[in-house]
Amino acid sequence: MKTKTYEVGGSPSVTVDTLCDRIDEMDRTIHAFVADSETSAARRERVRSELHSVHERWPAAGSRPPLFGVPVGVKDIVNVDGLPTRGGSVLPPEVFEGRQAGVVDRLRDAGALIAGKTVTAEFAIAAPGATRNPHAHEHTPGGSSSGSAAAVAAGMVPLAIGTQTVGSMIRPAAYCGVVGFKPTARRIPVDGVIPNAPTLDTIGVFAATLSAAAMAAAVLCDGWQPVRDTERKRPVLGVPDGPYLEQAGTAARAAFEVQVATLSSAGFPVRRVPMFADLAHDADDLFTVNRYEAAQSHAEWFPRHGALYRQQSVAAVRQGQAISREQYEHGLRRREAFRTTLAQATDEAGVDIWICPAATGPAPHGLASTGSPIMCLPWSYAGWPSLSIPAGRTENGLPLGL
Repeated sequence: MKTKTYEVGGSPSVTVDTLCDRIDEMDRTIHAFVADSETSAARRERVRSELHSVHERWPAAGSRPPLFGVPVGVKDIVNVDGLPTRGGSVLPPEVFEGRQAGVVDRLRDAGALIAGKTVTAEFAIAAPGATRNPHAHEHTPGGSSSGSAAAVAAGMVPLAIGTQTVGSMIRPAAYCGVVGFKPTARRIPVDGVIPNAPTLDTIGVFAATLSAAAMAAAVLCDGWQPVRDTERKRPVLGVPDGPYLEQAGTAARAAFEVQVATLSSAGFPVRRVPMFADLAHDADDLFTVNRYEAAQSHAEWFPRHGALYRQQSVAAVRQGQAISREQYEHGLRRREAFRTTLAQATDEAGVDIWICPAATGPAPHGLASTGSPIMCLPWSYAGWPSLSIPAGRTENGLPLGL
């Protein structure tokens, strides 16, 4: 993510043309960027202007911030000054108008360039967008942060912003074979973002490399503190055995067991711990909280624009409307109990990091669904941080994540 990667010949115009040419070429088939957000010519002019601005703001190479000149894709539920926000819907963009999101402020203060708005499932709920998996165009890229993951995987941008409520970052990162980092809930401000379920919604980053993800996290996360080399130790890895791990398909389980054996052979302590015996009930509780809050998030928009919502979004809002306040508050209490139990089990097992398949398997064939989020569910429900790293491929070449 060094500046020289994007400054060909030191000319801002060449840099912009290289970036935009790549997006124009790849996005004809991938559809990672929102097609009607701006024209190709408008994108070039805007990014060229942004690049000139960062050069004017930080003219001296030695004083430039960490993301100077780095192009970033931003999920289309995040407000960006100068670009419309539609949330993957056909609602008028005026519905979502507001101040620029805090995460974009932080990106721009770190010298980043906004490459464009990336495709999201409608309202970051369930109805997929047009994005295709760069590794196999007839397969889903995952979601709801579909465009952000695919844009990084296709080499259009080295960094992209996504959000996760249940599995909307970790799953597409795995499907697309990129790094996906979802920090602890609220480590990155969520102001200026279309809400899904505010208790669970978390902003994160997709990156081509772990070092790029770490660089972005240091800029975006509140209270980020890098670990000094003298503080590094080999962590104890925990494998959550039981009903949860059994949700993974054959390919994902087989690859995961190879990964566990490899880590163990490399000297990492690995402990297998029975976990999540009540996974079905935990999923029901998360669903209660998620859907109730989704209905509340759309309480103003749905009565006015419900006819424009896609079927999956209508179903989600209707499900949330059918949940009582009492059921919702019970779900919140159950969540707090889950968080406490998970923390206690982790401490008692002496586990530093839980490892598991990032998704139930490779990206499914077809574009009608974004895949199952179940492997992300416990960690999202608890508000814990999650990281997906590329970890091999299936026999037909589709990526898998750890």
